Amino acid sequence: MASKHTYGWGVLLGLAALPGLALANQDVIKLTGNSKNWAMQAGNMQNHRYSALKQINKGNVKNLRVAWTFSTGVLRGHEGGPLVIGDMLYIHSPFPNKVFAITLADQKIQWKYEPRQDPTVIPVMCCDTVNRGVAYAEGKIFLQQADTSLVALDAKTGKELWKVKNGDPKKGETNTNAPHVFKNKVITGISGGEFGVRGYLAAYDINTGKQVWKAYSTGPDAEMLMDPDKTMTWTDGKMAPVGRDSSLKSWRGDQWKIGGGTTWGWFSYDPKLNLVYYGSGNPSTWNPVQRPGDNKWSMTIFARDVDTGQAKWVYQMTPHDEWDFDGVNEMILADGINVKGKPRNVVVHFDRNGFGYTLDRVTGELLVAEKFDPTVNWATHVDMKTGRPQVVAKYSTQAQGADVNTKGICPAALGTKDQQPAAYNPANKMFYVPTNHVCMDYEPFKVEYTAGQPYVGATLSMYPPPKSHGGMGNFIVWDAGSGKIVKSKPEKFSVWSGALVTAGGVACYGTLEGYVKCVDANDISKELYKFKTPSGIIGNLNTWEFKGKQYIGVLSGIGGWAGIGLAAGLEKDTDGLGAVGGYRELKNYTELGGVLTVFSLP
Repeated sequence: MASKHTYGWGVLLGLAALPGLALANQDVIKLTGNSKNWAMQAGNMQNHRYSALKQINKGNVKNLRVAWTFSTGVLRGHEGGPLVIGDMLYIHSPFPNKVFAITLADQKIQWKYEPRQDPTVIPVMCCDTVNRGVAYAEGKIFLQQADTSLVALDAKTGKELWKVKNGDPKKGETNTNAPHVFKNKVITGISGGEFGVRGYLAAYDINTGKQVWKAYSTGPDAEMLMDPDKTMTWTDGKMAPVGRDSSLKSWRGDQWKIGGGTTWGWFSYDPKLNLVYYGSGNPSTWNPVQRPGDNKWSMTIFARDVDTGQAKWVYQMTPHDEWDFDGVNEMILADGINVKGKPRNVVVHFDRNGFGYTLDRVTGELLVAEKFDPTVNWATHVDMKTGRPQVVAKYSTQAQGADVNTKGICPAALGTKDQQPAAYNPANKMFYVPTNHVCMDYEPFKVEYTAGQPYVGATLSMYPPPKSHGGMGNFIVWDAGSGKIVKSKPEKFSVWSGALVTAGGVACYGTLEGYVKCVDANDISKELYKFKTPSGIIGNLNTWEFKGKQYIGVLSGIGGWAGIGLAAGLEKDTDGLGAVGGYRELKNYTELGGVLTVFSLP
């Protein structure tokens, strides 16, 4: 039977013959090229979250019905989503990080993997016990556990093939990210910026679990896998070498050793360039007065060689971050984006700091940096020559000082967008972005570092922007070439699910109240479908085809930072690092639960 797929097999074989592309993991390339599968968390290595399937389209999406559901048996926040490989679906849960293999023909559990983890890891997890999903390659399922164990499982039986430790929870190191397979390596990061963890990206051999390389975000050049003369960055309107000790010179003393820059987001890969792209998180502590300097290379976009880990280029978005604007959000790779009349192959990134960035993905050249929410006020703009945001003194927690409550900062530490991934539509070259529309008050205070203990040093409270639409979220369409919002659809709460866009002309997302919504991809103000799931949605919508029928699936289960109050039973407005006060009303809209809901046409 002929299968539908994003690219014809002849095209795929031709691409594989090109220099560099043969180096990519051919199994994953083939599986993601067939749109019947959903073989990576973002659909493909470029993080598009796009499907060529069009059985479900804007003309019939209103007829979607629930085909089947599955409960994970865990009640905390469910991020990520299902993988579908052929006739099997693989789904995960938050801690204790269960993995289920489900046969699509009858929705029965073929196998279940439930790791035994020390529950003392739970208090060391900053913002709920979430996990963003599993990866697949060459007959193996890869799971990154909360306790930092990276595990390879036999995809047919669930048997454990190998298991390695990626960090040490006693130091505050944990994992919430999904692993990614590029070439013959599993790429994973580390969480724990709120515990003074020094961030890094690591690569492991997919067959043995042996660590191939490890690249820190901060510290000496050799440990960051950074060449002072060859690693480039945007300087004075052009790319230039970072220079010797670029990170060490930007910290006071040995603060870089507890400097944050963790890597718990999403990773993408360009097979032609053999580069992996990702972002590093906030510097530690949240009190900026205690860590003078630019704090490099926290808050940074990295492009690294997958074989060696060597950094080709870097760009720091928020030097000396004063607001917890983590830089870990996904990097989307897109070709032929029109920037000032010239088509460019780019990396597009929607940062928590509220700016949408477009960079040349070969050179790292800064092309576009504009606000993707009009209420962003902590900086007036990004100086395109220096690449630095122009900070407004009124909203600078450094300028106001410790023990001063700086009010009215937009966005909140949640960011204009957190890790919930956007989607890219190659048909119109537009980006579909789930966003937070939230402001905050921020009071830093002095904090001492103790390994394994919180190293935050700030009190926050969050709320909707004044004089806005009254809600806490927007779903937007973004032009990455011009840096402009094309359309914005307001939502009552933050849009905290990963978006999905398809060749059927629909874009779908979930809301914190628990609704799955599908809109016209060419006019997102036209809501075509709406369905209430059992719980708030912070998971990602994925789609696949089985026996000639297209399905859409999403995990519901409130939690994560925005839902941590409801998930963890917190009550004070400043609990959950300030999120509880902003999202208290969620209790009126959603219940706890971990349910995969699968939709199809009748």
